[in-house]
Amino acid sequence: MAAVLRGSRNLWGRSLKHVDFTLVSSRSMASKTQVGFIGLGNMGKPMAKNLLKHGYPVIATDVFPESCKELQELGAQIVDNPAEVADQADRVVTMLPSSPNVIEVYTGPNGILKKVKKGSLLIDSSTIDPAVSKEMAVAAEKMGAVFMDAPVSGGVGAASSGKLTFMVGGVEEEFTAAQELLTCMGANVVYCGAVGTGQAAKICNNMLLAIGMIGTSETMNLGIRLGLDPKLLAKILNMSSGRCWSSDTYNPVPGVMEGVPSGNNYQGGFGTQLMAKDLGLAQTTATNTKTPVPLGSLAHQIYRMMCARGYSGKDFSSVFQFLREDEENEGQ
Repeated sequence: MAAVLRGSRNLWGRSLKHVDFTLVSSRSMASKTQVGFIGLGNMGKPMAKNLLKHGYPVIATDVFPESCKELQELGAQIVDNPAEVADQADRVVTMLPSSPNVIEVYTGPNGILKKVKKGSLLIDSSTIDPAVSKEMAVAAEKMGAVFMDAPVSGGVGAASSGKLTFMVGGVEEEFTAAQELLTCMGANVVYCGAVGTGQAAKICNNMLLAIGMIGTSETMNLGIRLGLDPKLLAKILNMSSGRCWSSDTYNPVPGVMEGVPSGNNYQGGFGTQLMAKDLGLAQTTATNTKTPVPLGSLAHQIYRMMCARGYSGKDFSSVFQFLREDEENEGQ
């Protein structure tokens, strides 16, 4: 299916003759009609919970049934597969781990597009290859639906508090309809352009995030070895030109900050495996556009090494622990 869609990718730039935008846009901004949600992992579950908090009836599914229990207890309707979600809701949000998962959920045997209603709005908040977002948009358009990519930044904490940043790509006429839902889950909803541009913005952000986290970890480790108290060093960095999100909001050194993964043995947060995946997407797009990204390439290799060394399930800030481990091994 994906191969077929790739051949049709250029169709998205043409007029969307199969989509009735008056039908899609007829949803009232104030309506609280049922919203579908597919993918109830670390990010998806709190996002769906925020939709419920804002009064939207939610119909949801996840490949792991146990992930649905909490949402069901809060009043969500749980069904068996994505097709059933699309059959009952004309607005569907997906939050999935990777490009293959998105392709399966949208175009698989029990996928969204098997039963999608004409005029439905499909919002994908996964972080995937921009080319796949474009493929899904073409497939949705053939069924009379609209697909928008809307990846997020902010992590599990922001997902829980409803303070995510959404980077949205798609038909501009549908941005307002998407914004209605996304503002229930995020503090910032930014229109980036055509389908795929939301993914482009997210990939760029995460490449910088990885580079910044590695740099912060190296800096903190060096300071500690030089005899500086880590809390003091972090305080100095955060009032100086070296300040960054990884130092002042998500510090990787255990004991420096409360409420972050480094203070909980790097549990929760944004997994190292997912960061490695996102950096792989950045590498692919950099190669395709002939863009030099030497630091991004090195960050990718570091996170891949971490995955091979047992850090896959830990938060990506565990790169500090990884660096300390190498250092300790060298001292033996």
